[in-house]
Amino acid sequence: MGYSVGQVARLAGITVRTLHHYDEIGLLAPGERTPAGHRRYGDADLDRLQQILFYRELGFPLEEVTALLDDPYADPVEHLRRQHRLLEARIGKLREMAAAVEHAMEARKMGIRLTPEEKFEVFGDFDPDDHAEEVERRWGGTPEYADAQRRAASYTKEDWQRIQDELDDWNRRAVALLDSGAAADSAAAVELAEEHRQHIRRHHYECSYEVHACLADMYVADERFRAHYDGQREGLARYVHDAIKANVSRRSTPS
Repeated sequence: MGYSVGQVARLAGITVRTLHHYDEIGLLAPGERTPAGHRRYGDADLDRLQQILFYRELGFPLEEVTALLDDPYADPVEHLRRQHRLLEARIGKLREMAAAVEHAMEARKMGIRLTPEEKFEVFGDFDPDDHAEEVERRWGGTPEYADAQRRAASYTKEDWQRIQDELDDWNRRAVALLDSGAAADSAAAVELAEEHRQHIRRHHYECSYEVHACLADMYVADERFRAHYDGQREGLARYVHDAIKANVSRRSTPS
């Protein structure tokens, strides 16, 4: 007997009105009707609906979805391949956005002074001001916060871009080192961790080894930081954490 319009709406998480509209425009006509004229959807109809909802989630207009699904030469497997490519692109964008969260948090912590247009150009879709309250609540009373605010007040857009470019380059090299199989406590990883600390000291605030160790803990404990690192390479957050800890241990051990 198939599924009623109400059942399909509940299964798909959409409204009955939406299903009626899809039927009216010829996008999804139910395969059967009862003698009383009620719509009944079969398994093939549900498969098509799933395809429709995939494309709608990816932002395709209904007219384009109709053209794609009604192409007589289209291979159902090719639909899945196309959707997979589109979803991979969406995932990549989300990873970039997650990375921007970290940049935005640090930028606001540093008292960034940029116009809205400049902030967008340097940091992407995320406005550093969105994280001001959290940053001030967590670090507002520390000398590091005051130092960062003082320094940031003098930075231009070019300064921020240069600082961000340095950090992006460091991230790429950290991924490459992890991919190489080098241990987190290897000489190369420890030196990279020290470079990270020096980057903070040079541009933002006096980052002691103790402070750097606390940052390392935050990189794995805070899901936003973890998503930033692991979004670039699975396991990178833990790798950076371990490298920083190894560097702190090495530097604090008397020679």
